Amino acid sequence: MDTVSRRHVLRWTQPRASCNSTVLYSVQYQGEFELLIRNGSWINATECQRIPLTSCDLTFDLGSDSDYSLRVRAQCGSKMSAWTRFLFNRNNITPPVPELRLTAAGAVLLVSVRKFPLTAVTTVTMWRKDKGHQTKVYSMPADQEVLQVAALQEGAVYCVKAKVVLNQDVQSPGAPAWKQPTVVTVTVVAMLGLLIGLFWSLVHCRPDSCRPDSCQKYFQKEPLPPSLNGNVAVRIVILQEELCEETPHLLRGGAT
Repeated sequence: MDTVSRRHVLRWTQPRASCNSTVLYSVQYQGEFELLIRNGSWINATECQRIPLTSCDLTFDLGSDSDYSLRVRAQCGSKMSAWTRFLFNRNNITPPVPELRLTAAGAVLLVSVRKFPLTAVTTVTMWRKDKGHQTKVYSMPADQEVLQVAALQEGAVYCVKAKVVLNQDVQSPGAPAWKQPTVVTVTVVAMLGLLIGLFWSLVHCRPDSCRPDSCQKYFQKEPLPPSLNGNVAVRIVILQEELCEETPHLLRGGAT
């Protein structure tokens, strides 16, 4: 199993026996849930069934910290090999050995370390060869590429070593350490306030209370405006319109 940057890739070697066609491989895995709850059943690795490759990426399949049993078998035509098993637990991963690069620039020493996952912290220890008891320890997070150590004495011999520590607890990037406790505290206080208000309302404003008007002094009813009151008298005024007609003129000869 190769584990780099929290990716888990299972690799295997080809069988020694010759095959006239392409050898295909299939991978299965079994966790504690499959072993104890599902009567020892096995799950097919979706992307690793009848593949010609000798590796399988199981990063998304091995999602818990429990013990896993993995097994691989080869297929040559219609013939199947026996299963080859492998045990794995991602908590037992040994961090890779850091690769150091030292560059001297005058009185400054530049220390670079191969990049690691964001959960890794590289500790660099440095001391003069003739003063081994006087050591200086520097901490490099994974996003820091180069460590600069200044004020070195010219002509002195220095020793440098580094080790990698993988932190299991991962915090969301950009989230301050105080943010989560503060959010929880505010949420609890708000819920307590709502519960107290609801309890007070049930005690003082219930219909069967001894004092039905005990709640009115806290919640006063405002009167409706006249426009919304149902007793408003509506007065309808009918305007009279005068009609004026022109009187026809009398024409000579008796005709109109």
